[in-house]
Amino acid sequence: MSIPQIVYKAHATGNDFVVYTDPTSSYEPTPDEVRFLCDRHFGIGGDGLIRLAYPRDVSDLSAAQVAACEAGGADWFMDYRNADGSLAEMCGNGTRAITLFAQREGLAEPAGGDPFRLGTRAGVKILTSLGDVQPFGRDVFRVEMGAWKIGDVDAFNVTIPGTNGSARGTFVDMGNPHVVAVIGDAFATLPPVEDLDLVTKPVVEPELESDQNVEFVRIDDMDEAADCGEATMRVNERGCGETLSCGTGLCATGVTLRAKTGISHWDITVRGGTLRVDVSDTDVKLTGSATIVGRVELL
Repeated sequence: MSIPQIVYKAHATGNDFVVYTDPTSSYEPTPDEVRFLCDRHFGIGGDGLIRLAYPRDVSDLSAAQVAACEAGGADWFMDYRNADGSLAEMCGNGTRAITLFAQREGLAEPAGGDPFRLGTRAGVKILTSLGDVQPFGRDVFRVEMGAWKIGDVDAFNVTIPGTNGSARGTFVDMGNPHVVAVIGDAFATLPPVEDLDLVTKPVVEPELESDQNVEFVRIDDMDEAADCGEATMRVNERGCGETLSCGTGLCATGVTLRAKTGISHWDITVRGGTLRVDVSDTDVKLTGSATIVGRVELL
């Protein structure tokens, strides 16, 4: 088995991962090993696996990607795999979980120290440790998620097989692809967000070239004077199905809500908790908690 005997379980607002460090480049996992470890019945269980490694030791990275990590000051790389064993460009919740793990391993500064620069397949992300912050919880991090790109608003039709109704969706690129559908607007005839069947994979038309995450969101409150809003979101993630939270999906949702309402700052509640999304013309910041659940010895 090309994974270490000791691994850890972590989560960030319920988006859960198997994590470990690999400073010697000895433990790059195979897809079968990822599927085994992430299996909730026969393995440890998780939405994905994160290996913290040096950029030069991640086999699928190009020389240009390794150089970009070095130029961005990222000594460590988040080698993230979906639960089905496939590679993923980015996971916003995963960045918080692996940075908390890096803190516990002495590789990142504690709260109040220098930000942690983390390499990902979607570029270098900068994480600031804020400590305990209400209402977001313990071990809260603010992640500079970087630039975003949005397509035409409401350009896609989103349906769920076996569920009556549809909604209009907006494409957002957060380093990985998303389509965000707002439930409750004039175009939506799907059931309420809480009643959606997200075990079944949604269908997006016209079909995108690559598979995408799909977010369903309801606006709960807006204060235009304060430039703040509140919303509720659920997500079906490619490679693992519905998850309790999705960091890039939260950011894509914030970008979409800004485009539709003009409001830039959102507290968004997912099944795993509440997070803050701050959108500007050039980037997105995501603030939320992370947790190390335990240490696991593989037999």
